[in-house]
Amino acid sequence: MRPRQTRPRLLQAMLDVFHLPDLRQRILITLGILVVFRFVAHVPLPGVDANALQQLFERMPIFGMLDLFSGGAMRQFSVAALGVYPYITASIVMMLMVPVIPRLQALSREGEAGRNKINLITHWLTVPMAGVAGYGQLVLLQREGVVSSSAALQTVAMVFALMAGTMFLVWLGELITEYGIGNGISIIIFGGIVAGLPELIGQGFLAKGQFGGLAAYIIIVLATIAVIVIFTEAHRRIPVQYARSVFRGGRMYRQSGSTHIPLRVNTAGMIPLIFAMSVVMFPALIASYFANPTGAEPNFANYIMNMFNPNARLPLGLFYWGLFFLLTVGFAFFYTMVVFSQQDLPGTLQRQGGFIPGIRPGKHTANYLNQVIGRITWAGALFLALVAVMPFAAREITNVQVMQLSSMGLLIVVGVALDTMKQMEAQLAMRRYEGFIK
Repeated sequence: MRPRQTRPRLLQAMLDVFHLPDLRQRILITLGILVVFRFVAHVPLPGVDANALQQLFERMPIFGMLDLFSGGAMRQFSVAALGVYPYITASIVMMLMVPVIPRLQALSREGEAGRNKINLITHWLTVPMAGVAGYGQLVLLQREGVVSSSAALQTVAMVFALMAGTMFLVWLGELITEYGIGNGISIIIFGGIVAGLPELIGQGFLAKGQFGGLAAYIIIVLATIAVIVIFTEAHRRIPVQYARSVFRGGRMYRQSGSTHIPLRVNTAGMIPLIFAMSVVMFPALIASYFANPTGAEPNFANYIMNMFNPNARLPLGLFYWGLFFLLTVGFAFFYTMVVFSQQDLPGTLQRQGGFIPGIRPGKHTANYLNQVIGRITWAGALFLALVAVMPFAAREITNVQVMQLSSMGLLIVVGVALDTMKQMEAQLAMRRYEGFIK
């Protein structure tokens, strides 16, 4: 395992990029689209009781965690309350269905045209997913008295408004991808998370008697960010030799060369965290439909909500966060093996005339690579699991209750920042910018 060094010139690239008019225009377009996104996030739906919604957030911490990723849009229940997560869910479903359905497998092998068709199917799948998610939220809010009217026409209008908000954000993300800098969908999520950070930090500094704990909390967060950077960039290099025969001038020549395959320690990225969080949040969300209101005698649904409450203190909190830890490890291995099998590295090496020194091509190469990826995935899976439970550990160690910084939010912020800086560096290098020619 070897961590790739994040070179200081990545920061220099952020400054140098403003000297090129076309790249400067891309950055300004990205910032402008993010401003539009923040305006949309503050357009509320009609008929929502703001005070009742605030009380609901205080009673059900699950909404507070979801609100962090919508950039405050859910707390106001705006048209962008669902964010781009129905699209993310549709993308994950398509990713899992491609190796299962032969027709989708054939499309994935058709190059750019096939990827465009799969992307179109993903967009169509996003629409009903946004509708189901929006309707589920409306039913819960109507039950809690947050939405005043339950008339069919108003409910349909609000569901369509939520669906339109999601698709509008997806369109903004694609505009960033085409005309801006970075992956548009990731930038939209990044903007939503970062928009909520000032309020979290302000709550921490305004808390009385917690300055010592707040300092310790900040140190833990900074240490977690450093570990995220290290494991995001870490990889294991597998040496590869190439030997080819080519015809030139009527004669055969043998060419050889060497390179390496970088196997990432954290191949799965943040997907295992998304899967694990979806599983641990699902029981509490379902139980909320059947739980007795506050002040009434608790029933079994209330007990389930308490068990799957992320804000529960010891010892009850150990169940939620322990399950979160184990699910993250399991999903990390599952998703890594799915992605690795789709890449078909042994077959690609054999077709290109490459081989790993000391390893026979074919089945032996596949077994060797599977063994290596299995070993380094342990490091990546445990890293993700420890990052997943970081908020719980930080809260118990520092006793700071007002700040609830999500581990997935940290992963997204750090990952998007690194990816965007690398894309800036690549754009500069492609234009042979003099700052990169030493």
